[in-house]
Order: sequence, then C-alpha cells, then structure tokens
Amino acid sequence: MAELANVSPGTVDRIIHKRGQVSQENIDKVNAIIKKHGFKRNIFASNLASKKKCKIAVFLPKFEKLEYWEYQLNGVKKAAEDFRKFGIELHYFLYDFDSISFQEMISKVLDFECDGLLFSPIFHEESIVFLDEYKKKNKPVVMIDSDIKDKINHYYIGQDAFKSGYLAGRLISFAVKNERNVLIVKIAKEIDSTSVYLQRIKGFYTFFEEHSELTNFNFSEITIKDPDVNLLNLEMFENVSSIFVPNSRAYIVAQFLEKQNIRGIRIIGYDLLKENITYLNSGIIDFLINQKPEEQGYMGINYLYKKIILQESLEANHFIPLDIIVKENYM
Repeated sequence: MAELANVSPGTVDRIIHKRGQVSQENIDKVNAIIKKHGFKRNIFASNLASKKKCKIAVFLPKFEKLEYWEYQLNGVKKAAEDFRKFGIELHYFLYDFDSISFQEMISKVLDFECDGLLFSPIFHEESIVFLDEYKKKNKPVVMIDSDIKDKINHYYIGQDAFKSGYLAGRLISFAVKNERNVLIVKIAKEIDSTSVYLQRIKGFYTFFEEHSELTNFNFSEITIKDPDVNLLNLEMFENVSSIFVPNSRAYIVAQFLEKQNIRGIRIIGYDLLKENITYLNSGIIDFLINQKPEEQGYMGINYLYKKIILQESLEANHFIPLDIIVKENYM
C-alpha cells in the first residue's frame, strides 16, 4: 500500500491508526487506495498492540432447568473462547425465566457501558420498553431466537418463525386419516408473550389457508401455563389425530399420552431437548424442528465481532435452516 501511495510505511501506519502528523494530501491518497483495493489493517495485531477490550453484554435467560438456553449459552461461551484473543470480552446479564426477573435486570444492562449487545426478546412487551431505552446508546445489537422488528436497528440470528410454523402445517397435512382433528397445545411460562411463538402459530394456520384443497381439517387450541401441566386431561385429546406444540415442550404432551397409553396421534414440536429425543426415539413424537440454539449463540457473538472489530457490512438477518428431525435421521 505504501508503494501504491508513494509514501512511507510509517505514514500509512499513522493514517490507519489516526495518529496525526500526516498531510491531508497523503491521508486522501491512502484512503482512496484502501477504498479501491479493499485493504484492511491487521485487526489481530492492532488489538493486541492497543490491548483494547471490546465489551459485549449478553442479556439472556439463565439455563438452570432450561435445556434449550443451556445450548444457547454453550454456543456463546465457545465464541467467547474463540474470539478472546481479538479483545472480545463478554459480560453476562442472566435472568430467571420470568418477566419480573427480566425487568429487574434491564436497569443493570442499561447502566453497563459496552460496545455491543447480544439479546433475546423473550418477553415481548417488556422487550419493547427496553429497546426504546437501549437504542439511545447507538450500539450494535444482535437478537437471537426471537426478533422484534422496527424498534431498533439490529441483526437477527435464528429461524424464520412464520416459515417454521408453515412447515409444521405441511407436516401435519401428511396425515392420512379421514378425520383430521388438529390440536394446538400452547404450554409456556408466559403464554403469548413472545412474537416468535405467535408467528409460528400464524404460519401454521396460513399453510392451511393457502391450501384449500386440504379438506376435513378441524382445529382447536388449548392453553396451559407451565408448570400447571397436570391440567392436561383425556377429554382434551378426544378424537384428536394430530398435535402441534409451537415450542420445546412437546415432551410434556408425549409424556401424558404415554401414561394414558394413547398411541396413533401425530405430534410435532421443536428442539432437540433430551426429553423430546426420548419420545422421538420411542415413536410418540413424530417430528421435531431443530432451531440449532448453540449455533445461534455462537453466530451472535461472531456477528458482533465482525461488526465491531472488523467493521464489516453484514446482512440484517441470518436465518437458521429449518431442519426436520425424525428418529431415523437423529444422530
């Protein structure tokens, strides 16, 4: 680069690192060459030399008794190890999986001075309030698992929730019984509190709306707030041929049906939790849509590294492929 600009290497170094004592003419020449040829400074060497730390806030649920979020955090921690040498430093703000704990943690995140945020907007309304405040910081934000659009400029890594629900509808449509009574079982700690949850259900219904040739499908819904799963009863499943559980709790339904010795009901759910896999292998759960939570966590930190350290231009959305898992292809 120094040869192309007809300046000394020291001059190039001062321009790249903005150390002054350089004429505007040479600054313009070097910047023009960087723009034309795409030269990048050695970020690794630069960060080591400056010993600057890039602080990233990780605002996610605790993983105790939440296997899915344990996988997310495993991915985050792996990324922390891989990118530590580049100055990436993670600070964890983990909350119990309830809206009260989430809101209590908000003030701590807002008070923390950092270079970027990894966040999952689990509690929709509370997250909107948080993002309204956080956007004042003007720092890069990466959302994983769930997405809230139009509230703040951000990047999203996760599945397209609407399409995953649409896919679940297609899988249900493969049923061959004459009577096709489909039950949507909503089991969550905070019912209807996440946009991803609602988008899956919307996508599910949209599939059948767009395929009017699929006749004789009847739909019903039940809502149970976890941990009140003992409210499940036989009457809920009378004449049901297929069940859609739009989150990772398909195993709760499978467990109930197994205890009642009920077979022949198709179950579709999400995530490769150990209990879900047990019922997949036993044939009670038919399909699981894998969200690859560990990959989401890792990619979230990777995105912030690329944005903050490498200063790369990134796609706003990184959609995780919709993997359909059955017992025959589970490894």
